[in-house]
Amino acid sequence: MNIFITIIVGTIIFEYLLSFISRQLNLQSLTTTLPDEFVGFYDEEKYEKSQNYTRANSRFGRISSTFNFILILFVISFGLFDTLDQYARSFGYSPLITGLIFFGIITIVQDIISTPFSLYTTFVIEEKFDFNKSTPKIYILDKLKSYVLLLILGAPLISIILYFFETLDNAWLYAWGLMSLLSVIMPKIYTQFIAPMFNKFTPLEGGELRNAIENYSKKVDFPLTEVYVVDGSKRSAHSNAYFTGFGKNKRIVLFDTLMDDHTNEEILAILAHEVGHYKKKHIIKGMITSIIHSGIMLYILGLFIKMPELHAAFGMTAINPSVYAGLIFFSLLYAPIELILSIFLNKLSRKHEFEADEYSAITLKNTSHMISGLKNLTVKNLGNLTPHPLPVFLSYSHPPVLNRIQALNKLKL
Repeated sequence: MNIFITIIVGTIIFEYLLSFISRQLNLQSLTTTLPDEFVGFYDEEKYEKSQNYTRANSRFGRISSTFNFILILFVISFGLFDTLDQYARSFGYSPLITGLIFFGIITIVQDIISTPFSLYTTFVIEEKFDFNKSTPKIYILDKLKSYVLLLILGAPLISIILYFFETLDNAWLYAWGLMSLLSVIMPKIYTQFIAPMFNKFTPLEGGELRNAIENYSKKVDFPLTEVYVVDGSKRSAHSNAYFTGFGKNKRIVLFDTLMDDHTNEEILAILAHEVGHYKKKHIIKGMITSIIHSGIMLYILGLFIKMPELHAAFGMTAINPSVYAGLIFFSLLYAPIELILSIFLNKLSRKHEFEADEYSAITLKNTSHMISGLKNLTVKNLGNLTPHPLPVFLSYSHPPVLNRIQALNKLKL
């Protein structure tokens, strides 16, 4: 048997079983006993609702992951990649245009298959638990905007990557340079052009909260340029806050749902946490890590992308292995490495969250506002208070809220 197909199918089965076990352990870790830290925040009915929300998402996640598991094995077993490749080649275009047809069909098919799952999540699960604020009109418009972005940004990017690997020696170096450049400029593009396509950003009005944010920014020497409120409530009742920008241009964004459910002190503590990520250089560290990661991945990609044995593993019959199919096959072959890397990156992310919490508490000389902010965020979002350690280890980018609260309580200001 081809060693590549053994690795790929073995990884697919392993990841599915690992996800299944992780999800089951998470469900088993749910407890009817409310942790002491949340007494007075969760009442009995709300706490039961949060557990039912976790159960509903876990059970539906099991259904969707099982479907995807069966689907990818079906596609591999029946050689459907080769069928698609032969169809794309039948038009007689250049390898670059053929590659765009190949990826375009995959994108459309994936969207058709995933849309029912997305609709159920949004209009059934999120609706049942009072989170969904979206409408069919908003959902359809978001879909159309996403397709426009794929045409404007995705198609040219794929074309350039295909061109590099079709025509250049050491193509991975050029691709790495391009990806590194994008990692620097994409946050700016997202903030200025993409995000406003989906949401309305309004400058925070003058008042006590704005004054507090501006005074805090001056105190910690945070180069704040503007504070915006985003209309997240038109799609969901979930709350959040974030900042974007590099250098001397920083933008803080508050979800309007956050404004409605938190005191000014809690909002300031949450924003101080985001400032902590900047001050602790987590953003820069994350970017450097991402660039190194992409460089290693692209180098390995360059070794395997046209390897006949890899293409043969998927039953490809074309005499000349294609770059576009090689990209798909390599992504499946690379999955074991990606799984291991994601575990370490998530662990690093959790460490950064603890550090940002600490920064917020130290600079505000107060832990209670951050703690109450975390509690209210968790209650508002029906967060799981008692996740099992395995899913936390595998996939949590943020520490469980009880761990964060315990760490804050240990601080001596």
